[in-house]
Amino acid sequence: MSHRAGIVGFRGYSGDELVAILSRHSSVEPVLLEHRADSQDRPRPLGHRSPPRIPCTPDAVAAEKLDVVFLATPPEVSMDLTPWLLNAGAKVIDLSGAFRLRTVENYKLWYKEEHTQPALLEEAVYGLPEFYRHLVPGARLISNPGCYPTAANLALRPLVAAGVVDRSSGIVCDAKSGVSGAGRKPSLKTSYCEVTENFSAYSILDHRHVPEVLMNSELSEPEFSFTAHLLPLHRGILETIYLRTVNVTAAQDIIDIYQRFYKDSPFVRIYPAGQVPDLHAVQHTNFCDIGIKWNPITSQTVIVSTIDNLVKGAAGQAVQNMNLLLGFPESEALL
Repeated sequence: MSHRAGIVGFRGYSGDELVAILSRHSSVEPVLLEHRADSQDRPRPLGHRSPPRIPCTPDAVAAEKLDVVFLATPPEVSMDLTPWLLNAGAKVIDLSGAFRLRTVENYKLWYKEEHTQPALLEEAVYGLPEFYRHLVPGARLISNPGCYPTAANLALRPLVAAGVVDRSSGIVCDAKSGVSGAGRKPSLKTSYCEVTENFSAYSILDHRHVPEVLMNSELSEPEFSFTAHLLPLHRGILETIYLRTVNVTAAQDIIDIYQRFYKDSPFVRIYPAGQVPDLHAVQHTNFCDIGIKWNPITSQTVIVSTIDNLVKGAAGQAVQNMNLLLGFPESEALL
């Protein structure tokens, strides 16, 4: 192994997914960084071998010569840990929302908290490789995108950039996620009896992922309506996006725009016109699958964009960023 990657928050769903992906990487050894001494490990069978574990301290990180550290932690923890991790010589890939927005004002508006590291907020590179692949290799701090914005931006930005979206008609994104997107910390809302045989909307009109879509698809807030829903299943995101098009004469025109935009993107798959993906197509993979249906009379367009929230929406995308950061093939350990 030529590189070592630390994982903080390895007991959570995204952190656990990171351990699994990095354990099959040909050139990177995962190292577990223990930052909560009171946390309990999952039971493991006899003979199970976990990655090495070290304290999450500056001295330990520097001594182990970690090349990169993944933070699968809440935003406030990421803000506390990132400065000294960078000073210890490690690059940081943060899976929280701590560094996704570009201003402290935006962060306070959407996260309802003060941002404690404004300089790092300005420095962080938004790690959606399909858009910012060229910025990742030279960065110290990568902010991994949110799961909902990943699916929405990959579906919307090519069409907005091509000028085929009738922005005066608005865009509606009806998004649904499995329960693992809420994290492993117990809560009443995500308990079994509340979720099973149920379906609910949440964070209506104030979901903190909205500004990520606005910034990266270059939309204004009045143009974009977003509602998140909780599905009674473990993993997966399916977004149904409604808009009207201009300067489009056939559904294939839209498919051609996507194919040109993603011709060098190994993890975006476009379906033939009139066909759309479902969750089974992407679960346990790093793919984003996109399909469309277009009405030639009304120009109404329905886009279905699907990802696995724990892989392309979190850990897989983080490893995709790490591969670019350290000079590995982008798809290493992900295909």
